[in-house]
Parts: sequence; structure tokens; C-alpha cells
Amino acid sequence: MRALLLLPLLLFGAVAGRAQDIHRCLGADGQLVFTDRACADLKATPAPDAPAAAPPSPATERIAERIAPARCAADAQALKQSVADAFATRDPNQLAGLMLWGGRGGRSTVADLRGLAALVRQPLLDVDAYDAAQEAGTSGTLSSAAAAGDAPPAITGLTVRTAVRDGSGGEAATRFAVVRRAGCLWLRPGG
Repeated sequence: MRALLLLPLLLFGAVAGRAQDIHRCLGADGQLVFTDRACADLKATPAPDAPAAAPPSPATERIAERIAPARCAADAQALKQSVADAFATRDPNQLAGLMLWGGRGGRSTVADLRGLAALVRQPLLDVDAYDAAQEAGTSGTLSSAAAAGDAPPAITGLTVRTAVRDGSGGEAATRFAVVRRAGCLWLRPGG
């Protein structure tokens, strides 16, 4: 009985003793070959280790910055700056990335995206956040509350003022509702 129990261990030891190293070789045709034989036996040369990754080029770094996950706006100032950045690059996708799109239908979303594309082509004059008290016409503004050292009130909307490009020197105002979700401030169309 004891001999039967020792037999598998002996067989395992014999097999393990025959285990060999795997060699990476480059054949005469330049193909990578993995073998248990020495490269010289195959008239091949040992393959070098994988080359270290090349440092990213400036162009690659710029692309990586553009596709890096966006950070959400945690406060009114960050949201205003993100909107201004979208106008600076004339990028409707960047502005669309600040929006909460849930519950919008296909046609209305397409119309909203077209509107954003037209909007960011206009010269930006100002981005102003407002709260429920301002909307109702009562006193108090975001800037005066922050200047007084009080916690800024929750913003409920954002107004983007742009110059009209018809030569009249006029201005246009586009309002967005602002909602807080998952610790971030998001724009909603038609605020």
C-alpha cells in the first residue's frame, strides 16, 4: 500500500526533473521561435528581451490629454471654467461632456448638439451662475455670498452670454439648468 502511495511521487519527481527552460530564439527568417532546445541547435540567435517602451512623443501626450477621463465640476467656479474652456477650444463635444443627457430623446439630443456646436462658435462674453434666490428675484448673489465668507448657495442655473456675430454688437444669453449628481455639477439643456 505504501509503495502505491510513493509511486505517484516518484513519477512526479522524474517528470519534474526533466522540465527544461524555454528559449526565445530568432530564426534565420526573423521569426520568433520558442523552444526547449538551445538556439544554436536550431541555427538561430537568442532573441533580445522585449524593448523598453519608448517615451511618448509630444503629439501622443497632447492626444492623451484630450482623451483622458474628464473630471467633473465639483463647484460653480469649476463648472464656469469648464464652460469657458469649451469655448476657448470651440469644442461642442467638450461642452456636451458637461451635460447630463439622461431622459433625452434622439431628436432632441441631436438638436441640442447642433445648438451647442453653433453656440461655441460665438465669442464668449461671460458665464454666470445663479441660485434659486436670484431666480426668484430676491437679494443675494453667488459672488456676494462667497465674498462674505459664507458657504456659496447651491447653484440652480448657468447663463452663457455670447456676442452676436451679425455686426449689431448685440448679445445673446443661453441658460442651462444645473443639477448636482454624484458630487458633480451638470448642465441640463433649456434651463
